[in-house]
Amino acid sequence: MDRSERAPESGLPFRPPFFYGWIIVAISAVTLFFSGPGQTHSVSVFIDSYIEEFGWSRSVVSGMYSLGTLGAGLLMGAVGSLFDRHGHRFMTTLVAALLGAAAIWMSRASRIPMLLAGFFLIRLLGQSSMSLSSTTLVPQWFIRRRGRALSVVSLGGVASSAALPPLNTWIIQNYGWRMGWTAWAVLLWIVMVPLGYLLIRDRPEEVGLRPEGEETAVLTTMEEGVELEVAWTVKEAIGTRCFWLLLFCMMIPSAIGTGLVFHQVSIMGEAGLGPEVAASVLSLMAVVRLPVVFFAGHIADRLPVRYLLAVGLGLLFLGLVVQLNISSVQTAMAYGALLGVMMAFLSIVGGVIWPEYFGRRYLGGIRGVAMMAMVAGSAAGPLPFGFAYDLFGGYREILVISMIFPVLGMVAAMLATPPRK
Repeated sequence: MDRSERAPESGLPFRPPFFYGWIIVAISAVTLFFSGPGQTHSVSVFIDSYIEEFGWSRSVVSGMYSLGTLGAGLLMGAVGSLFDRHGHRFMTTLVAALLGAAAIWMSRASRIPMLLAGFFLIRLLGQSSMSLSSTTLVPQWFIRRRGRALSVVSLGGVASSAALPPLNTWIIQNYGWRMGWTAWAVLLWIVMVPLGYLLIRDRPEEVGLRPEGEETAVLTTMEEGVELEVAWTVKEAIGTRCFWLLLFCMMIPSAIGTGLVFHQVSIMGEAGLGPEVAASVLSLMAVVRLPVVFFAGHIADRLPVRYLLAVGLGLLFLGLVVQLNISSVQTAMAYGALLGVMMAFLSIVGGVIWPEYFGRRYLGGIRGVAMMAMVAGSAAGPLPFGFAYDLFGGYREILVISMIFPVLGMVAAMLATPPRK
C-alpha cells in the first residue's frame, strides 16, 4: 500500500513528502505568533493610551496587569492537565477563539474592573495557554532534533515581538487603541482558529508514526506506542530538587524581563528617548533572536541544556548593567541586542529542558505547573518597577536590586542536574 492510500487511515489532513512533524513545527510557530496579543511586548504599547485616556496612574495599571497575570498563572497547572486530557488540537482551537473574544473585551475596557478582567483573560489565553500549546506539542514529535525543531518554532515568537510593537503603535496613532485590539480579534478568528483545527495532530503515534519520522503500522491504543523516554508524572517531577531549581531560574527572567518590557516606553523616556525608539528596541530584540535561536537550538542538542540556562541568565545581568547606562539610541540598541540574545537562549531552554528531564507523556501537566511559576514571575515584574518609579521618580534603584537575581540564578542552573528515577 503506498503512502497516499494510507493517508486517510492515518488521520493526517494530507500526507506530505516529508515527516509531518515539520508541519506541526510550522503550526506551532504560528500559534506562538498569535499568542502575541497576550504578551507583554504587545500589551506594553497600549499602556500609555489607558493612562492618558482615563487618567489612571502607572502604579494602578501595573497593579491590574500584575493581578491579572498572577490569576492566570495560578490556573496553568489545570490548563496543562486539560491539554494532556483533551489534546492540543481541541484545546488550541478553543483557546484561539476565546483569545479573540478577550481582545474584543479589551477594546471595550473603560473601567478598572474591566481592565483587570481583560488582563486576566489575555494573559491566561495568550501569554500562557497559546505558549503552552506551542512548546508542548513539538516535543511530542521530536526527541533527537528537539532543540532544532523548537528553534524553528521560536521564529513565531521572534516575528510576533518584532512585528507587534511597531504595528500596534501605527494602528494606535492612526485609528486608536480600540481598533488595535479589534484587529487582533479578527485575525485570530479567521487565521489561527481554522489552521489549528485543520493541521494539529497531538502525537505521532496516533497517526502511525514515531518521533523523528519512523513509520509504523497505525496504532490503535496509546499502550501500543513504546515510550522512548522515562515518563515522570507531575507529582514525581515536583518531588525532585532540580524541578524547584529550574522553576527559580525560569522565574527570574520572566519577572525582570516583563518589568523591563512593560515599562519600556517610560524607561526609554527617562533616558530622553521617544516611544518610537522604545518600539524599535523591542523590534531589535526580535531581530537579534532570529539567528541566535538556531545556534541555541543546535547547541541544545549537543550540550547539557542547563549550561544554556546559565548563559541566558548571565546575559540578563549584562543587559541590566547596560540599561543603567543608556544615554543614546546606540546604547539603547546595545541593550536591546543583549536582551534579544538572552531571550533566544531561554526560549530554547524552556522548550527543551522539561521533556529532556521528565519525558513526554505528562509534559502538559508538568509544563503547566512550571508556567504557573513563570507567569507568577511575570506578575511580580511590572509592579515593583511601577512602585519604584512613583516612589523614586525613576528606575535606577529597582534596576540595581534586580541585578542580584540573575547571579543567584546562574548558580541554581549549574546545580540543576537531570533527575534519576
